Amino acid sequence: MRQSHLFTKTRKEAPADEMSKNAELLIKAGFIHKEMAGVYSFLPLGLRVLQKIEAIIRDEMNKIGGIEMRTSAIQTKEVWEKTDRWSDDVVDNWFKTTLKSGGEIGLSFTNEEAYSTILKQYIHSYKDLPIYPYDFKTIFRNETRAKSGMLRGREFYWKALYSFSKDIAEHDVFYEKAKQAYKAIFQKVGIGHITYVTFASGGTFSQFSHEFQTITAAGEDTIYIDESKGIAVNKEVYTDEVLAELGLVKEHLIEQRAVETGNIFSLGTKFSEPFDLAYADETGVRHLVIMGSYGIGLGRLMGTVAETLSDDKGIVWPESIAPFRTHLLVLGDSAAVKSEADRVYAELTEKGVEVLFDDRVGMSAGEKFADADLIGIPYRLVVSERSIEAGGIELKKRIEEKGMVVPLSELVDMLTARN
Repeated sequence: MRQSHLFTKTRKEAPADEMSKNAELLIKAGFIHKEMAGVYSFLPLGLRVLQKIEAIIRDEMNKIGGIEMRTSAIQTKEVWEKTDRWSDDVVDNWFKTTLKSGGEIGLSFTNEEAYSTILKQYIHSYKDLPIYPYDFKTIFRNETRAKSGMLRGREFYWKALYSFSKDIAEHDVFYEKAKQAYKAIFQKVGIGHITYVTFASGGTFSQFSHEFQTITAAGEDTIYIDESKGIAVNKEVYTDEVLAELGLVKEHLIEQRAVETGNIFSLGTKFSEPFDLAYADETGVRHLVIMGSYGIGLGRLMGTVAETLSDDKGIVWPESIAPFRTHLLVLGDSAAVKSEADRVYAELTEKGVEVLFDDRVGMSAGEKFADADLIGIPYRLVVSERSIEAGGIELKKRIEEKGMVVPLSELVDMLTARN
């Protein structure tokens, strides 16, 4: 992509009412546009990051047997009345409206009822199980106070997988697979080293649920980490009894602020029972389906990366989810420099290397360097009179202070070897 064709531009300031670091950086760098508190549009650069996060999650879900589909955001009152979650007294963050033809509808704030009512049409026998459907969709929550930028929103894009199993034993096997898949996701997006499997309340149907909490001062949760074991406990279940059960020693735990970037829950029969979601076993006896829930917010994950992987110059994207792998800057107005920059861009693009080409004119080298640091693409390439005289292109990693001049053929080999 040529940056001169990219309609978005960097900004010196974020909106005055935006206090969160993640949203400030993403807005200033041109990744997102703030519509209102808790609602953001993804601009071209932001969409590329979001799509890469989605691809990583999709790959991990497919590896453990997930089947992708798409549920509707519009939900009918009758379905949700079966679980008593239509009432505003029970769920206070619905977005609801009335159809012109009559009848109330709401916008999905979660997916349990939607999947249960759909799967009831297809689950009849033990031979139909297990099933692990999932989807990516926009979720709506009428939060009283949306805050922390991308970390809590009124409209957000997430992945939700639901497991439908014959019994607890079958459920537990998949639950552990999902836990490992989530660890892989956070590792691949670059925050595995600061994200911990965190024991939290399991509600009615299991002793614990598991959150994936990422360490950041911007987080709303307090967790206690055993770094040697790589696990943590949420403050809500931080009791002597729980610590003893988990084999944790209070004196070895470190208190940290964190943001929940994913969660997995055992649901038991909480949502299969209201819909009579059951199957017949080999002898014809009917049993309620055992369910589990596995959620992760993609926008929140993107915001968490921006919040935690940044410096005083801007964002530092991991290669796995950066909008482009390389940022090519052309410095100078001479025909020779422009011709060489075009040649580098064409060669890299032909070899499959993702390039954002800063071909903008009328900007100083300092302005281009500042924009490149703010946007945070992993590799910066510079074509200038000096680099041409030195026999190549200046290559510098975003996290390094100094670069080196590399011949084009060598540069292509280096970048394609990492693809």
